[in-house]
Amino acid sequence: MRYRLTFVAGLVIGYVLGTRAGRERYEQLRKTVREISQNPAVRNTVESAAQQGRDVAGKAFHSVSEKVGDRMPDSVAERVRSLRERGQGDTEDDWGTSNT
Repeated sequence: MRYRLTFVAGLVIGYVLGTRAGRERYEQLRKTVREISQNPAVRNTVESAAQQGRDVAGKAFHSVSEKVGDRMPDSVAERVRSLRERGQGDTEDDWGTSNT
């Protein structure tokens, strides 16, 4: 119960501070986030992290499938295969950035 009250209090404080800041501050924060997300260094870091995530997921799938063998549900195996195939041939990811 204590955590719920803390969470609700945080929501209320955030709402009050947000309404006091107004639309101008919101637009300023939104512009800053957009500029940061379009920075080439940030985009390259995101792309590298996404690629590393796909590589690790593939390695984990192989490790698990060797240990589990035929006991892995077909739905899980098919989902991993489709994700791996989607990441291999694409030149752009969901954000419109190239996978380099």
